[in-house]
Amino acid sequence: MKEILRDRSFKLSIILTFIFFGTGIAFLFMGLADYSWILFVLLPVVLGVSLGFLSNHKRVIIGAFITTVVLFGAMYIPGLSGLLCIVMTLPVVIPLICLGYVIAHLVKRYKEIKSDRLSVLLLPLLPFIIAAPLEHYLKQEKMQIIEVKTEQVFNYTPEQVYDAIKSVDTLDAEKPFLMKFDLPIPTKCVLEKEEVGGTRTCYFDGGSLSNQDFGGGTITEKITELERGKVLRMDVTDYNLIGRKWLGFKEAIYYFDKVGANGCKLTRVTTYTSVLTPRIYWEPLEKLGVRQEHAYVFSNLTKDLRKKYGR
Repeated sequence: MKEILRDRSFKLSIILTFIFFGTGIAFLFMGLADYSWILFVLLPVVLGVSLGFLSNHKRVIIGAFITTVVLFGAMYIPGLSGLLCIVMTLPVVIPLICLGYVIAHLVKRYKEIKSDRLSVLLLPLLPFIIAAPLEHYLKQEKMQIIEVKTEQVFNYTPEQVYDAIKSVDTLDAEKPFLMKFDLPIPTKCVLEKEEVGGTRTCYFDGGSLSNQDFGGGTITEKITELERGKVLRMDVTDYNLIGRKWLGFKEAIYYFDKVGANGCKLTRVTTYTSVLTPRIYWEPLEKLGVRQEHAYVFSNLTKDLRKKYGR
């Protein structure tokens, strides 16, 4: 262990990883970078390129991996990022660091590049320093609007389903996998006035593994359309979910359609916004999270309906 700690390549890998990712995090807080491919793709690749020019390959990888995990974990402890967000990011970041490392290793193999001076090793950071602010200030469309729809049939009338879902004192049902992990868990929804213009506030805790001192926040909704047993449409006017600054919410809708003599098909529609790119990676994960929130609410609704009406 002492030999590893004294190794120059190991120490440089820690310093470089801290500087590269520290720069990315600092750019985010200063408003000089977006949650985009430049942060999630370019930055890890150029870090890997820099690491690839170091000599002791095994210890370089160990140092970079440990520092990456520690840095990301440090963002979770004060509530700057959710644990789920961190876990979803690592499978992108770590392989891209390795890709950059392989590229540099191949270049070094065919060219006489032997310098391991810190000033030289920081040169690959320049593309990120230039590209991140350029994208932030020049990119016009930063926010994507996505709609997620979930349907379920209940053996109760549309009016009964409406009455059970409009305001919920306590949500307590079997939690889907992501809620057991770190997805915010809705605990109750309070409807202040049952009329157009009335507000409905939903409260969340921070997830099963979150530090409960941070809480999970609230989502406040304003009713824009309301007809008992037909529709409940609400615009999201305010939201505060700790550690999820990249995510926003626009609209929540419930449609109640009669099925058979005493059945109801409930359709839940959530419209949310996201600034994360590349979308090919993030969107399926975002939708999965929203659907699991829907599933939890529907599971609790089933329990409440049975408790109130039987069957």
